[in-house]
Amino acid sequence: MSGHHGKVWWSELWTRDPVGARGYYAALTGWTFGEMPVEGGVYHVASRNGEMTAGIMDISGMPGMDDTPPHWFTYLAVDDVDAAVQATTAAGGQVIRAPWDVPGVGRIAIVIDPTGATVGIMTPPAAG
Repeated sequence: MSGHHGKVWWSELWTRDPVGARGYYAALTGWTFGEMPVEGGVYHVASRNGEMTAGIMDISGMPGMDDTPPHWFTYLAVDDVDAAVQATTAAGGQVIRAPWDVPGVGRIAIVIDPTGATVGIMTPPAAG
């Protein structure tokens, strides 16, 4: 296992008001923000002392998100996302989004664990 396996690796705020959220969290925590283009919009990356800390994603208009309230979403680091997805389904969980690669970020999947909780799992890049 790598030194990252099992760590809470990333947190994202899923909201319909990313600009308002940026203002709130900048004032609350001192985070600064940058923007990263993503399919369908902009991803807001929060940093603290020059280190990326969290993300903010606009869920407005996203399929299946109409009734979803704003919330924080967690990603856990695993050594092998594909094996973790197989282990999840073998344990009775479900795959929401099959593994995909994000250059410079890692390999990611979204699953529902056997207890019904949705979580992101990801293999960070080797240098991460």
